Amino acid sequence: MVFGYRTTALEVVQGVSLFGKHAIVTGGYSGIGLETARALAAAGASVTIACRDLDRAIATATELTQSVGREPIQAMQLDLSSQASVAAFAEQYRSQHDQLHILVNNAAVMACPYSTTVDGFEMQFGTNHLGHFALFMSLLPILRAAHGARVVSLSSTGHFRSPVVFDDIGFERRAYDPWDAYGQAKTACALTAIGIQQRYAAEGIEAYAVHPGGIMTALQRHMTAESIQRRGWVDAEGNVNERFKTVEQGASTSVWAATSPALTGRGGQYLADCSEVVIHDEAPADLTGVMRYAVDPAQADRLWELSLAMLDLA
Repeated sequence: MVFGYRTTALEVVQGVSLFGKHAIVTGGYSGIGLETARALAAAGASVTIACRDLDRAIATATELTQSVGREPIQAMQLDLSSQASVAAFAEQYRSQHDQLHILVNNAAVMACPYSTTVDGFEMQFGTNHLGHFALFMSLLPILRAAHGARVVSLSSTGHFRSPVVFDDIGFERRAYDPWDAYGQAKTACALTAIGIQQRYAAEGIEAYAVHPGGIMTALQRHMTAESIQRRGWVDAEGNVNERFKTVEQGASTSVWAATSPALTGRGGQYLADCSEVVIHDEAPADLTGVMRYAVDPAQADRLWELSLAMLDLA
């Protein structure tokens, strides 16, 4: 089967067996995270959905287990805006599993008003990047133990808004713009995949950055109805623009990155629509592909070292 823009996550895993493999999907109780978890479980993986709202996660895990008909899907609490929560989640997960084969860093906040995490980081960078970075580092021993693990880091066309502004990541000296902050965080997510690939591919861990496509989900909760309509995402009657994907289609590239045999040995790629993309030095009008600064190995190294320092992991 040829995969593309309208491929669904379940179509991606047709004929794929993930029995005996363990997977974590952050933000797996809604939107594309839910459909990512569903597809991985349908292929036989033992899936844990890691979410901030534990009650909601438990209800979702129960529904998924019933609908997929596989072994119970686990729900665990994880608040990516809290380094203590990340550490607690990782410790609990490691106590229950000696291997992790798939880590999908899916959860995100988008275009929220300025605030900081409990650890004092700008919310979008602190949650979308540093939360997932700390999660990866905490789970590294069991990713290594899998002897063939994949990490999927969700980016976005939002990365076109901003590179990582290393001299003012926290908007301490520049005016806060929610979309610039989101763009910076999503660039960081893409660079994290490069950083993982550079450091751990030789140990059997491959990483991919993914743009899922335009999908209307709870990610837009910080936007007003007027701003969503103004961007052309919905019309005056609230109908979603036909170019948008369904959540099932939006999850396909994440699942493809996590499972496709065709990608083995080709980590470090930025993917969209179940395909590799073109790298640009200037943003194209249609915002397809990826900016070079978001896949630059030198920028990835700089971000990696900075992230270690910010989290006192150096």
